[in-house]
Amino acid sequence: MEEKYIYINGEFFEEANAKISVLDRGLLYGDGIFEGIRLYNGVIFKCKEHMERLYNAAKAVKIDIPVSKEEMEEIVAESCRKNKLQNGYVRLIVTRGIADLSLDPDKCERPEIICIAGDVKLYPEELYHKGMNAITSSQRRNKATIVDPQIKSLNYLNNILAKIEANRAGAAEAIMLNEDGIVTECTGDNIFIIKNGVIYTPPVHVGILDGITRNTVIDICKQAGIPIYEKEFTLFNVYSADECFFTGSAAEIIAVTNIDDRVIGTGEEGSMTKKLREEFKKIREKDGKKI
Repeated sequence: MEEKYIYINGEFFEEANAKISVLDRGLLYGDGIFEGIRLYNGVIFKCKEHMERLYNAAKAVKIDIPVSKEEMEEIVAESCRKNKLQNGYVRLIVTRGIADLSLDPDKCERPEIICIAGDVKLYPEELYHKGMNAITSSQRRNKATIVDPQIKSLNYLNNILAKIEANRAGAAEAIMLNEDGIVTECTGDNIFIIKNGVIYTPPVHVGILDGITRNTVIDICKQAGIPIYEKEFTLFNVYSADECFFTGSAAEIIAVTNIDDRVIGTGEEGSMTKKLREEFKKIREKDGKKI
């Protein structure tokens, strides 16, 4: 088994020796941000878009990343090369850094940059054909006035509590509503529904992460002339949809055929979901940065 290498602050360490301080604020307070990035046949998919989202999140939480976007892209690329990856998943992390046990963020001297390049398989292959099951979580999605879900922060407890509910119910994912009962997103995926040939996905303002794969699907639909709208909807619309699918960097595009013991559509992957999944596969090795 080949040794894995992890980047930390300008150096690569063997996985067993890749360590951060117990005083790092990412560990103590979830005070940091991250990106999950896919690598397809030597191409870092949507690399620039991931960098843009990372640096926007850094600005929102007032972390001054000490390298440029271009340098950060190279850190990701070198992490893939170092680990001899052509296909895989990269977790890029920026924490506020090391300080004492106080809450004061100004005590941190510099941010910590961590890049982990490896493999990921979120769902079994058969689920992409027969569809997955999901539940609705009792956990409400964070409001933008609390911790804005547009910030992909290390504080994922809101999502994790919902994931615990899904695990207890024997479901693969959990849908989260906002305080008004509007569908937002899942613990790690965005949601889309299809009704009468029209695709709908929640708008960012209801409380979602502006997903890279989500936006890719929107672009595919617009280029193909498929009607798609960012629009608020409730569980009623989900239950009565002809098709439903989730999107995410790790999940890609996956059909959802049972939600809260309601069969969605025919109970199998729908034709529109399948078409979008096929179109996504055509572009994922073309739109990004070669390592």
